[in-house]
This record gives sequence, structure tokens and C-alpha cells, in this order.
Amino acid sequence: MKLVSIVIIAGLILLYFIDSAFKLNPFNSEMLIHSGLRFLTGFLVLGIGVFYAHQISLKFAVCLVLALALADDIWDYTRDINSFNFEIMLHSIYMMLWGAVMGYVLMKQWLDGRRPE
Repeated sequence: MKLVSIVIIAGLILLYFIDSAFKLNPFNSEMLIHSGLRFLTGFLVLGIGVFYAHQISLKFAVCLVLALALADDIWDYTRDINSFNFEIMLHSIYMMLWGAVMGYVLMKQWLDGRRPE
């Protein structure tokens, strides 16, 4: 569990610096939706599905992640919310990568710790 705590704390610290550098408000409802969707997509699809369980091919996972991100951006466009700028895209990529690392580390710690060797 030490490694999971390290990943959470390091991720939160980096998220603070990214939000400060880009002057983003992470507690805005729109940013919470964006960040949560990107994090969960990275966590479930990339971290668990691709890197840990090897149940999803990387090519299919990238297409799925891009489709989910594009659907979210189209949904924002229909509501007249402009999220097509460079800072938001970098923030989204960071959230997906942090989610992927979290998913892999969490599954590795929980499931591999329970298996008898």
C-alpha cells in the first residue's frame, strides 16, 4: 500500500502544479467532470484493461480513450463550453496517465498481494 500512497500523493502534487501553471480551477464543476472522466478512463481502460490484465489491446484502448474524450468534447461544444485549448488538453493527458498508473499500481498491489507464491 506504500506504493499506492506514493502514487496518489505524487499525482496530487503534480496536479496542483499543473493547475497552478495553467491557472485552472480544479473545483469548477466542468473541470471536475473532465478530470474525473479522464482519470477513470485511464484507470479502467489503460491501467487495468491494458497494462495489468492484458485483456484489451493497446490499439483498441487508444481508440476507445480517444472516442470517449471526443464524445466529452462534443458534448461540451453542444453546451457552448470551449475546452479546445492547449492547457486543457495537457491537463487531460496528465489525468489519463495518472489514472493509468494508479490503476496498474492498485491492481498490482491488491491482486498480486493476495496470490500465494
